[in-house]
Amino acid sequence: MTVRRSVILGTGSALPTRRVSNAELAQEVDTTDEWIVERTGIRFRHLAGPHETTGTLAIDAAKAALAAAGVHAQDIDLIVLATATPDQTFPSTATKVQAALAIDDCVAFDVAAVCSGFLYAVQVADAMIRAGAHTRALVIGAETFSRILDWEDRTTCVLFGDGAGAIVLAAEEGSDRGILASKLHADGRHNELLYVDGGPSTTGTVGKLRMKGREVFRHAVVNLASVMTESLEIAGLTAADVDWVVPHQANARILDATARKLGLPAEKVVMTVDQHANTSAASVPLALDVAVRDGRIKRGDVVVLEAMGGGFTWGAAVVRY
Repeated sequence: MTVRRSVILGTGSALPTRRVSNAELAQEVDTTDEWIVERTGIRFRHLAGPHETTGTLAIDAAKAALAAAGVHAQDIDLIVLATATPDQTFPSTATKVQAALAIDDCVAFDVAAVCSGFLYAVQVADAMIRAGAHTRALVIGAETFSRILDWEDRTTCVLFGDGAGAIVLAAEEGSDRGILASKLHADGRHNELLYVDGGPSTTGTVGKLRMKGREVFRHAVVNLASVMTESLEIAGLTAADVDWVVPHQANARILDATARKLGLPAEKVVMTVDQHANTSAASVPLALDVAVRDGRIKRGDVVVLEAMGGGFTWGAAVVRY
């Protein structure tokens, strides 16, 4: 029986114009460059301006991915966009991307799984492609977390940035490339460890991000190492087969600890957190695009994508690029 797989044809990303260093941030927040770097590894982040939104960043990332893939927008029949910071409560930001790309008709919707959102979106799109319902998909992670930060809380506001990343997935019959396996999890018992204290049906406001960092760190290292192992086992591979890990860019210490737990050398881990901070659902596709465009990730490489976010949600996907 011929296997139908979702193959990544191209990647793209977009960042707001404004790039903010730790030193610049320290002029507005009670913090220092040394404090931020020591605890997180972050040195810079991009913050959206008045005319930059999750939607505009998603559109730019989608256009870049389409160009890299050599695919016309009209050939896309599915858009799945992961975000926790949509332009509007409804309609979905995915439909704004659809309209901006002048796609007459395609399935377009958002998924919400915070920092794991892109992994959730990938599995949804992959399942729809493998089922035969669609042939070419845009999968996007886009965020403007700066809009929901409490800028008086130095323990959280220094951690996040804005951005977007996208991939073009296409159905291929009998290919040895593509998404080989994926695994997702969620555990709502940990809501109070990482959440936003607002919402349409509770406070009628957007709210601000709240986080208990130490507890999140502990869960992240255990959960991410576990789900990466699970996804590799489903794919019939081991850590020794992995060429690159593209993790959620939350904290350099989490990335290092997860790699050690799996016995992976640090040089196999793509790290962009120092330049972009935590861009939530955008961080995995953004880091993937960086590593593809600078030549680190090449066709045929085995790449593991992984992330964990509020909820808790977490997941991983194994891809032969």
